[in-house]
Amino acid sequence: MKLTTAGESHGKALIGIIEGLPSGLKIDLAEINRYLALRQSGYGRGGRQKIEKDEAEIISGVRNTFTLGSPLSFAVINRDYENWRKVMAPEGCDVSQRQLAKVRPGHADLTGLIKYAQNDARNILERASARETAARVVAGTVSRQFLKTLGVEISGYVKSVCGIEDNGEYSFGQLEEAKSQPLFMLDGSIQERAMRKINSLKEEGDTAGGIIEIRVKGLKSGFGSCMRYADKLDAILCGALMSVQAIKGVEVGLGFSCAQLEGSRVHDEIYYEENKFFRKTNNAGGIEGGMSNGEEIVLRAAMKPIPTLMKGLNTVDYLTKQPAVAAAERSDVCAVCAAEIILESVTASALAEVVCSRLGGDNMDEIIERYEKLQ
Repeated sequence: MKLTTAGESHGKALIGIIEGLPSGLKIDLAEINRYLALRQSGYGRGGRQKIEKDEAEIISGVRNTFTLGSPLSFAVINRDYENWRKVMAPEGCDVSQRQLAKVRPGHADLTGLIKYAQNDARNILERASARETAARVVAGTVSRQFLKTLGVEISGYVKSVCGIEDNGEYSFGQLEEAKSQPLFMLDGSIQERAMRKINSLKEEGDTAGGIIEIRVKGLKSGFGSCMRYADKLDAILCGALMSVQAIKGVEVGLGFSCAQLEGSRVHDEIYYEENKFFRKTNNAGGIEGGMSNGEEIVLRAAMKPIPTLMKGLNTVDYLTKQPAVAAAERSDVCAVCAAEIILESVTASALAEVVCSRLGGDNMDEIIERYEKLQ
């Protein structure tokens, strides 16, 4: 299974093509659009989320709600494009308008200008923008639907915002409640503190990041590999999460805490009862030796603060080489809720690819039968 996306932040549309989907998978478009709406939600979001409501349109690969086995292509139309047509139209436009030379620290602007031999950072930021992740949410929701037919579920919540952290322990069943909360947090009092922090940052023209926890339930053991390092499941999943804009760190299970503890407090002891191996703890986060071990997969990702600050940071004008204040595109104060949905989605896409690689099969009946035979 392979995903390819295309499109610019203020272009006509975001486009995606999923290759390798088996036939016979029922596609729920309403669920896809629900996750697109969740991606646009959350406390601390900016003005663009009020301009357009994202909806996916499936172009090919599905008939009467079921996949055909051919490439599934889709589009998410950028409704804001009409306001940008004069400066973004591929058939001809005025590129002197909305030109950006005051490159933003923490963004792709400067490095992209140099790498691609451009003079206008808009040619970089339009693709580097996190707007691109709307396509990955569509594809990820298709993958989520594929995994769900096998009994594999994905959920998550926001664990911290700008250092205000929730250290509670929650069952997988409790996680979905987070999506009905303004900051996708599960402790109401901590969420209130985080919202007050966001309010303060907005007044100061500043931004916030946070930590998101993603969990996977129901994946059987043996997905990934200890034989080929490129196929290690933790490497694949961490790579998927790190591919999301603004993610600067990922950990599995105890993660960095492992380095601070003795081995006796880290490794999950193994037991056997009723013809089944099991562990009473899950410090490994469901992955040992690069392979799923049948326990819940636990991932955490650190999202840096959004690099577009309304108050601006010190920078240099790329054209004049003179000191300047960084440009302020329309931006969010905090987008951790969007990141949570995106991270669930890229996890689903990565897992679906791993599952298809191991099981093979051209239709859902074959794949379900093969999965059910696994331990």
